[in-house]
Amino acid sequence: MNESTSHVLAIAKREWRAYFDSPVAYVFIIIFLMLAGFFTFSLAQFFEAGQASLNGFFTWHPWLYMILVPAVAMRLWAEERRSGTIELLFTVSVTPLQALLGKFAAAWLFMLLALTLTLPVPMTAAYLGSPDMGSIVSGYIGSGLLAGAYVAAGMFTSALTRNQVISFILAVVIGLFLILAGYPPVTDLLARWAPMWLVDGVASFSFMPHYEALQRGVIDLRDLVYFASVMVFMLFATQVVLKNKVGR
Repeated sequence: MNESTSHVLAIAKREWRAYFDSPVAYVFIIIFLMLAGFFTFSLAQFFEAGQASLNGFFTWHPWLYMILVPAVAMRLWAEERRSGTIELLFTVSVTPLQALLGKFAAAWLFMLLALTLTLPVPMTAAYLGSPDMGSIVSGYIGSGLLAGAYVAAGMFTSALTRNQVISFILAVVIGLFLILAGYPPVTDLLARWAPMWLVDGVASFSFMPHYEALQRGVIDLRDLVYFASVMVFMLFATQVVLKNKVGR
């Protein structure tokens, strides 16, 4: 293991411990599981539908992540800047990129842990009927990638400000845009005054067409590349902000 990798792992372990050293992680996981269950079994009427389908379960994930992931990510850099430990962090031979990757890995793994704890939902569907396991696996892949994209966006807004509330609000706004960009009300409104190439360009930023394709069980390389591109772009933007803040 080279020195760079060891620094990334050290930062990831530090952030992972930080989640569980406080009640925040447990509260978040409980709220996430309760809301996921409420949306699936109450709003989506899982039992009343009489079908072993998890469409109602996965449909709500973008909206859950839009609110909950910024709450997880808002402290990643804002707290470091507020307390002044960001300068200390970068004086121990740790580069902004290494710290960035370590923090992102810890936050994404935390979200994947919360997502993994929802496995009783597909197990319930399998017990009650014969669901399409391919679409369930694909849906979980899509949900995991969606969570990673939200984490990357939350890290970007956290690097912009030392105020966690402002970081949270900015991340929610970005998440809302990435959900609604492809919806007909938005594209129809843009089409009234904007050229079609601009309308199509804005719509292409939306999470939903890519996520919904994975939710249906269609694993297309273009959808995987899209989510990877969002994460890479947000992490790159975060790195640029950090370099400007610390001068490295």
